Amino acid sequence: MSGEADAWRIIHVPGRSPVPPDQQLTVNVVAAQIEQPKLTSTIIRRLSQIAPFEDLHHVKRVKKQCLEGAKVQLSVILCPAPENGDFDGIPCDVKDVITSYQLSPFVAKVCKYAASSKEEWVEQCKLWPTSFHPPTYNISGITGFSEEDSRSVVSFMKYALELAKSNGSVVVNAAAIVDPLSNQVIARACDEVCSWHTPKKEVGTDSTKSSADMTRWIEHELCLQCCSSGGPEQVETSISCLHPRGWVDEQTRGSSLFWHPLRHAAIVAIESSAARDRRLFPGVRHEDEATKEECILSSAKSQAKRRKTDGTDVDKNDDAHGKGDLCSRPYLCTGNDIYLVWEPCTM
Repeated sequence: MSGEADAWRIIHVPGRSPVPPDQQLTVNVVAAQIEQPKLTSTIIRRLSQIAPFEDLHHVKRVKKQCLEGAKVQLSVILCPAPENGDFDGIPCDVKDVITSYQLSPFVAKVCKYAASSKEEWVEQCKLWPTSFHPPTYNISGITGFSEEDSRSVVSFMKYALELAKSNGSVVVNAAAIVDPLSNQVIARACDEVCSWHTPKKEVGTDSTKSSADMTRWIEHELCLQCCSSGGPEQVETSISCLHPRGWVDEQTRGSSLFWHPLRHAAIVAIESSAARDRRLFPGVRHEDEATKEECILSSAKSQAKRRKTDGTDVDKNDDAHGKGDLCSRPYLCTGNDIYLVWEPCTM
């Protein structure tokens, strides 16, 4: 989102460019056949410790092939292939596994990125089996917004910017969770890594500041912190996602404040949303566990696919009945929108 004059422009940042399913990028890995299937679990356990998949989480470690005569052949990925293709470049720990279990390594190709469609996944599995998780969110607004939606997005973004200063003179990261059905803020939070205090200043969802004013304000506040605290490095210490280990520095200096490394704005906002759910659905804990699990899973699927065209106002409906039906309870924040002043956040 960028601000010029008095108008903000919502910029779509696309992911990787779409490619035909049969032209996906691949990378080389070192694999080996497992001659004794009963050793598979042991080998995988060792490899997970010494050569975990860093950038290939979608690729399955073991490939199973059915041969003639009902014979099964198992192959396992040992590690990424050395750039020069020379097995001498294989890490020593992996070489120990090869020697211990008398494996015969070979080079195999796997797809570099996770599949975004079933067609891509089918093609990927022809090389090596991968996992496929279909999108469970509403993607209708990702590549473009209507004029009404754009105004709503800008309004909630300005709300988050004001919230970033609501803890006092220090600018921190802020998060606002919005229910797209009711178009209302259902949870909000600021960084609480160094404090458990709630915001000192109330923030209204209808901001009176223009987008240009808000842009200048956030730049001005950051500039003031730079000038008063000795440089941009000090500014980052108040923003958890920019300085995630700041709590360690404060503890080292003997600060009297209470510090918790995980209470980033996003996590605190989700916690607030969960507390709201408990208030709206007070009897859920006493329901049969199997029924509760089934209903929550069903709710998660329906909430993920909900659209703004559904005119149901969740908050009003729940308030009118005193409490919501178990099967209508949302699963955490599934299907909601979150607005963050700084992102990406490690949480």
